[in-house]
Amino acid sequence: MRICMILEGCYPYVRGGLSSWMHSYILAMPQHEFVLWIIGAESSQKGKYKYVLPANVVQIHEVFLDDALNLPVRKKEKLDFNEREIKAHRDIISCKSPDWDILFEIYNVRKINMHTYLMSENFLDCILDMCRSEYPYISFAELFHTVRSMLLPMFYLMSQEIPEADIYHSTATGYGALLGAMAGSLKHKPFMITEHGIYSREREEELLRASWVPQYFKKMWIAMFYMLARAGYDRAVSVTALYKRANDIQTDLGCDKSKLKVISNGIKIEQFENIPLKKPNQWVDIGAIVRIHPIKDIKTMIYSFFELKARVPNARLHILGDTDDQEYYNECVSLIEQLNLKDIALVGNVDVVKYIEQLDFTILTSISEAQPLSVLESLAAGRPCVTTDVGCCREILEGEGFDRLGNAGVCVLPMHPQAIASAMEFLCTRDNARAQMGQIGKKRMKNHFTHKRMVDDYLDNYKEVFRKWPVSGLN
Repeated sequence: MRICMILEGCYPYVRGGLSSWMHSYILAMPQHEFVLWIIGAESSQKGKYKYVLPANVVQIHEVFLDDALNLPVRKKEKLDFNEREIKAHRDIISCKSPDWDILFEIYNVRKINMHTYLMSENFLDCILDMCRSEYPYISFAELFHTVRSMLLPMFYLMSQEIPEADIYHSTATGYGALLGAMAGSLKHKPFMITEHGIYSREREEELLRASWVPQYFKKMWIAMFYMLARAGYDRAVSVTALYKRANDIQTDLGCDKSKLKVISNGIKIEQFENIPLKKPNQWVDIGAIVRIHPIKDIKTMIYSFFELKARVPNARLHILGDTDDQEYYNECVSLIEQLNLKDIALVGNVDVVKYIEQLDFTILTSISEAQPLSVLESLAAGRPCVTTDVGCCREILEGEGFDRLGNAGVCVLPMHPQAIASAMEFLCTRDNARAQMGQIGKKRMKNHFTHKRMVDDYLDNYKEVFRKWPVSGLN
């Protein structure tokens, strides 16, 4: 089987939970070929991989959104759109539910240059109507360029060559869902989605905090990502999530319940279960296995550790992981300096299996997560965790839906330094509780979160997708 994995902004350019998951996923299926259809932000990333790609990756198709800005404008072509085609464009501009098949036909099959439309009277008329009816107090020029910036990446992606595959599998909704929906439609092959987090909700959170989007346009940008999510949900044969509550959110966003399934993450337990506990010394060592990015809320982690140091002077914090946002990294370094924190280290990318021997427990302060691999790995190594109450972190730590073994850590409110500090203090000062929680986590991982179980579940799901698909791509 040839599986086309559709990836956005992750593997193989950056390290982190989803990238690590993708790499181990491909390695675990040597009997199948993989095509990577990768959406990147900047063409300067081209070919700069942080992973050695497995031998069963047979093709790589890289698409960079900034290349859309450099496309030549062809000699003006005459557009002769019919009413349905005009309506499809008006619907995508207003972020409703456009007829995607019509748009795929125009931009992928007929290869209409997107600039031809964006410079047409049809586009101008639509923006004028929107300006009069929805944005009467906003300048026309500002609305024009905002809508154009939203449409450019979508039209550009719709113009891309579709790689050949037996099945198209996107790891998110958003732009990846757009490519998957188009591939399924034009290649007449099944398309499925695996959401590690709820992509449209994550983009909404980012946009609400973003300073680059004027307040009066945030609603429009958010609506665009929900529109892309609906496009993916409507056209996917199967939509999986990592935990039940995520399935419930997908239902609320319009996904047909009959398509939904939970396939939780799994890790290679054998890599972690025999890691010895740290030899006692004068320090309590806390680890954060996390990429440096605003969504991980490293600043709250730093403030929490500052609070902890007043209570537990012999605590140390090790932050392990790549820098995913250089500006944010610099802000974190400045914060550490301003607070004059001495026992905190930004270690960077390291061998987690080896480094975890130095740790007593771990911490995760994210404002958004799904089912973080770093928490599963920590528990498999017998290290309890302090996490924020995001995604299914509470279920993992407390065993809800899995077992009644007890707590494997402490779950607290996000963006609450005092609560996080108190949770860390509890684990720093109660050696017996820390050891007991570590053993509970270890048992839970071995019973419910093995990598083999996860891979088998996905292979079974591929078979099920082909059984449901009306035109089977395989014998």
